[in-house]
Amino acid sequence: MKPLWGIDLGGTKIEGVVIESAENPNVLSRIRVPTEKHMGYDHLVNQFKVLTDMMAAEAGVKPERIGIGTPGTIEPSNGLLKNSNTTVLNGQPLLKDIEDLLGIPVKMANDANCFAVAETLMGAVKDHDPDAKVVFGIIMGTGVGGGIVVNGQVLQGKHGIAGEWGHNFLDIDGGTCYCGKVGCVETVISGPALERYYNRLTGNHLPLKEIYARYKKGQDIHAEATMNRLITQFGRAVASIINMLDPDCIVLGGGVGNIDLLYEEGVKQVAKHVFNPKVNTMFLRPKLGDSAGVFGAALL
Repeated sequence: MKPLWGIDLGGTKIEGVVIESAENPNVLSRIRVPTEKHMGYDHLVNQFKVLTDMMAAEAGVKPERIGIGTPGTIEPSNGLLKNSNTTVLNGQPLLKDIEDLLGIPVKMANDANCFAVAETLMGAVKDHDPDAKVVFGIIMGTGVGGGIVVNGQVLQGKHGIAGEWGHNFLDIDGGTCYCGKVGCVETVISGPALERYYNRLTGNHLPLKEIYARYKKGQDIHAEATMNRLITQFGRAVASIINMLDPDCIVLGGGVGNIDLLYEEGVKQVAKHVFNPKVNTMFLRPKLGDSAGVFGAALL
């Protein structure tokens, strides 16, 4: 069986991995290089060649195909990347350009899809519910994204946006989103959104970790209000996912996804809005950490 190659494109780095197989994910090479996106699109694309050459030298094998996880997604009608917060990529034929540069087939998916498929086939879902048919992978951090895996396969959708629950409408109080719409989930329960909410209440700029720490000490009513906002709005937003997809499992990733409240009080809030007497969906902590994106890319 040929080794699997995966590359995860982030905002500041491009990480690559070569593993023996999905069944035996022994790492043959794992390397990071900077995106250096400030030097322009062409330079960023060339970094993929730099990275794959380094990986080939370390692993002692050349790639026959590569899976790549990206911020944003490919527009099926024209092959151009869209919806990326690494804006230098938007409107560019990234998939074609990388295939032309490397001379091998490339499969590309949103980074949240890569997270979801990795946790399904190698991570938390495999450990807790290996027979799961439908999995929703949530990333809640700087932004809010999601990926859908059905029968072990990533669901891309007609427009390539399947799983993008972060840009569903949630609350007009969230304000304008970078996508141009108002009140998106991302404007309400992402890390920066919660920090902005706390700042509105107090005039203080604090990182979410500090706000959560103050909440746990029980001495900051504004931190309590911020966490209450998170779990209440999380319940409304995630209930819509369950009502539409009814997944077996939901895996919570990203920095905000580390907050314990989501697995307890958050799930109770979800139950208030689900079209069912109770919630049987399994909510799981991710197993693979920051490895999920690059392993998921290899599994594409």
